[in-house]
Amino acid sequence: MDLSNLKPAKGSVKKEKRIGRGQGSGKGGTSTRGNKGAKSRSGYTKKIGFEGGQMPLARRVPKFGFKNINQKKYNAVNLDTLQNLIDKYNLEVIDMDILCKYGIVSKNDLVKILGRGEIKSPVEVKVHAFSNTAKIAIETAGGKVIKI
Repeated sequence: MDLSNLKPAKGSVKKEKRIGRGQGSGKGGTSTRGNKGAKSRSGYTKKIGFEGGQMPLARRVPKFGFKNINQKKYNAVNLDTLQNLIDKYNLEVIDMDILCKYGIVSKNDLVKILGRGEIKSPVEVKVHAFSNTAKIAIETAGGKVIKI
């Protein structure tokens, strides 16, 4: 036994079914496609969503809503996250560079500070937007709020 006389196991390799090669082959005439109709023709592809003539789901279900192309997507950062940063790294100013540096947001994100949690240290926060509760909480702690 060597590489020159290796063969696949008997019965594991089958011959390709050659259709459309004459009546004598048993697969001639309609070439296993049945009789007539679009499916028997060459180049047939059914349309996406075609349900055999039944009204397709995409047309049965009513349309609603719209996509606002002017919408601004803000990444939310809460006060408790800011307080953790202040405690951990002893910060006095929090801006986009610091939030990016510590992996809270990406550099091209829009950031909004939200009011969950509390802030104890006076800190200057420079980001794109603030909720009212966050703004009040930062200012009562002796901090500053600056919109970019």
